[in-house]
Amino acid sequence: MVKFFLFLFFLLGGMAFSASAQVDSLLIQEGTASFYGKRFHGRRTASGEVFSLDSLTAAHKRLPLGTWVRVINKKNNLSVVVRVNDRLPIYSKRQIDISRTAAEQIDMVHDGLAKVRVEALDLDELDRLIEYYKDRDHSPLRLRPYYRPIAVPERRLDTGLKTIRYSYCSNLR
Repeated sequence: MVKFFLFLFFLLGGMAFSASAQVDSLLIQEGTASFYGKRFHGRRTASGEVFSLDSLTAAHKRLPLGTWVRVINKKNNLSVVVRVNDRLPIYSKRQIDISRTAAEQIDMVHDGLAKVRVEALDLDELDRLIEYYKDRDHSPLRLRPYYRPIAVPERRLDTGLKTIRYSYCSNLR
């Protein structure tokens, strides 16, 4: 029984570590976020799109236009998924500006600024970023490859007890 609980402890601990490692590897950057004011509504963005306060978009200094990221407000752990379609000025102290609708979803409109965590949307998006920055400078972005575990076919342990019958042979001496 003790062996079973030890096995279960290590199995669940390993799964938790794997999940934690995956989430941590999605981190691109931490810092300050703000949101676009009304005066930007209807203007063209760096991607050529017309900006709308109702869109789920963002401006970033370095991330490629079209990149999908998750922005997490560190104060309340609320998150929103946005697409980078504009550029921040290179001298800006903020890491990302998001649309007003996105800011409402992570409850940062009242404060105006928020400490945030910017993550790749998933491992495929992270792989695209790593490939994009392969021969380019990517400081201050944190891009680390995540090595996915090898898929192993599921095996089931037969826990049914089998009865082995022994017969006594009297003619063996």
